[in-house]
Amino acid sequence: MKHLLYIAMFLLAVNLSMAQLPKVSSGKIIRWENMSADGITGRNVDIWLPADYNEKTKYNVLYMNDGQMLFDGSSSWNKQEWKVDEWMTALVRLKKIRNTIVVGIWNNGKYRHAEYYPEKSLQYLDKDLADNIITADLQGKPLADKYLEFIVKVLKPKVDSSFSTLKGKENTFMMGSSMGGLISMYAMCEYPDVFGGAACLSTHWVGSLTVADPSIPKSFATYLGSGKNPPSPKDHKIYFDHGTVGLDSQYGQWQIMIDGLMSLNGYGPGKYVTRVFDGADHNENSWSLRLDRPLLFLLGIK
Repeated sequence: MKHLLYIAMFLLAVNLSMAQLPKVSSGKIIRWENMSADGITGRNVDIWLPADYNEKTKYNVLYMNDGQMLFDGSSSWNKQEWKVDEWMTALVRLKKIRNTIVVGIWNNGKYRHAEYYPEKSLQYLDKDLADNIITADLQGKPLADKYLEFIVKVLKPKVDSSFSTLKGKENTFMMGSSMGGLISMYAMCEYPDVFGGAACLSTHWVGSLTVADPSIPKSFATYLGSGKNPPSPKDHKIYFDHGTVGLDSQYGQWQIMIDGLMSLNGYGPGKYVTRVFDGADHNENSWSLRLDRPLLFLLGIK
């Protein structure tokens, strides 16, 4: 029941703080309201610029899912946040990571699961199970391909034309937690020429909110090892982690399965990280405590 309450409250997040701009400890938030595309309903996009942002410097871009949870706990449904602005500022000042802009894409509540569930993995499920997931979890229609198309064809061009960015895949990344972790992995696989890396915290390998079936995480693994997936480790990298409390307690065996698959596909040190955080729960407080790890992995200065 506890995880169902968490999910129900999360789905209300869009309505709880509609127009309030996040308060940040450093830097500046620019909001684009009602960003939408074909099949994708409007939502806010919050762009964090570092305090010393200037047009003479070129910046990496980190796209993050569940954008309303990133910067300001006072405006989030559970009063928690990732502390993205604090971590980014500290690591840049220490010269640990490259100059980076963060693009926080709000989830839209009702269709969050439909947008974040890796759509092409459904073909590797029994048809009845796939139909059940689509009906019960995805509001009748998977939307992940449309969501990624929105990011790549609508949002990214606007970001790159509005700010001083480095546009190549080696400077473009995606990060998320739970279902946001799944869609981050999916983004790198579907658009390997756009995203050079992804960070997936507390990846929700069990997939469904309503069905407990080992076929679901196995379908993600089958997708991840199919066709041209995963993209070459020569110019891609990916980070996974999970805790051991709450929903995270369900992920361990499936993460081990994914780790083996990625190893077989050539992902080793420098290109692949998998971590377990004992005692960590499935919430923003837990993710904020370890956010430096994926940031250093994706954006670290060698």
